[in-house]
Amino acid sequence: MKSEKTYTVEEAKRALERYCAYQERCHQEVEQKLREMGMIQLAIDEIIPHLIQHNFLNETRFAESFARGKFRIKNWGKNRIVRELKQKGLNERTIKLGLKEIDEDDYEAVFETLSRKRYNQLKKEKDKYRKRKKFADYLLYRGWEADRVYAKAKELIP
Repeated sequence: MKSEKTYTVEEAKRALERYCAYQERCHQEVEQKLREMGMIQLAIDEIIPHLIQHNFLNETRFAESFARGKFRIKNWGKNRIVRELKQKGLNERTIKLGLKEIDEDDYEAVFETLSRKRYNQLKKEKDKYRKRKKFADYLLYRGWEADRVYAKAKELIP
């Protein structure tokens, strides 16, 4: 028989303080963690406000960190970042604040670099329409804006 550890509210608060201090979290992730710990709704309703009050949990800070990280590390475009943040249950206002962390000049430079890199990977493809499709699919999947992607495809693959 599997024995699952049970937590008091105080133990759960301390555990979640460490969990939130390690990296920025959104409310949804914290609530999921509490459910995995076997906490009842009454305890969850006490712990989450405690984390917010003591500044362990801040969705604006999470959105900013998420947008910065996914853009810089994974080279995601704004569409993909917005989609992922919505999936995590953040509101429009918070998402807009998160996107402000992305510098427009950096955004342009990363798009340019990424599109050139993908274009060079497709040198062997002979059919220009398949080449354009592969090029566009790659960038669209990563969340770059469609008008920007198609304009670059026409520019690089005439």
